[in-house]
Order: sequence, then structure tokens, then C-alpha cells
Amino acid sequence: MIHQLSKKLTQRIPFKTKGIPVSTAFHPTRSIFFTATKKDVRVYDLIKQKLIKKLESGVREISSISIHPGGDNVIVGSKDGKLCWFDMDLSSKPYKVLRCHPKDITGVAYHRSYPLFASCSDDCTAYVFHGMVYSDLNQNPLIVPLEILRGHSSTDGREFWTVSSTRDNHGCLLRVQIQ
Repeated sequence: MIHQLSKKLTQRIPFKTKGIPVSTAFHPTRSIFFTATKKDVRVYDLIKQKLIKKLESGVREISSISIHPGGDNVIVGSKDGKLCWFDMDLSSKPYKVLRCHPKDITGVAYHRSYPLFASCSDDCTAYVFHGMVYSDLNQNPLIVPLEILRGHSSTDGREFWTVSSTRDNHGCLLRVQIQ
């Protein structure tokens, strides 16, 4: 189901997705819908109600996607630590594959107004890149790594946490130690 709040309209997705969707996104300016399954990203035109393109990532399993504010570039994060940059005008294969994280990438994002994008991972790091997209279609995107952010440490995953809240809108997060 797609809800359009401005028109107070709800519509069913007019196509069947192949596989279980792991991440979805809308084109920033056009009626285009991106659905990422474990292996590929399918791009659908919502007006014509048909598949436009299938982006083949070649990674083990896709975890997240983000669409460039211009709409012609897509980044895909994977569970094997690879970051794929797709140029929709060039090919259905990745323009560039960056092997930056040793663990699963959990999220990717483009900045809305600056030529920046980032990826974060289970290895407790976030990589920030300069990703310049040119208006000249003959010039390829420029991707430059800028910074690796390390802000916290990873735990072994054996700690238990509980959330508690009361009627007077107070809440707390408690770590439970099991012995």
C-alpha cells in the first residue's frame, strides 16, 4: 500500500515483488519506486505500472538503499560489507563497488544538499564519502573517501536490555546483567 498524504489517497502497489523486500525508497521528484530484495533492486514506474530497470548488485545480501537527490544514482549497502554505487543512466551493474566495512553495512544515506554520502556498519564505524555527480552525462561520478567515524565500541551481544515506562511519560532503558 502506498499512502499519498497530500491527496489523502491510498493505492495498492500494482505489481508483485519478486522476493522479500528488505528496503524501499521513492524517487525524489518522479513517480518511481525502488524495492530492494536480498539480491537486486527493482525500479518501478508507478504511473505506467511497470518495471523500468533491475539493478543487479552481485553482493551476498542487500541491507539498505538510498537514492541521490538528483534521482539518477543509487547506493546499496550489503551484509558482506560492500557498498555499491549505481548510475541509472549507465548500466544495471554497479558503477563502483567499495569494500570498506569488514562487517555488515546496516545503513546508507545521501546528504540532501551536499555532495556527501555515508555508510554505517556493525563494526561500529561510519564512512563518509564525497560523491560528486556532474550534470554532464559524459563525466563519471567522483567518489572520494573523506572520514571514518568511530564513536562507540561493540559488545558481545549477550547483554539483555529492557525498556520501562510509566503513565506520566517517564521512561528508562535498563541493562540487565545475568549471572
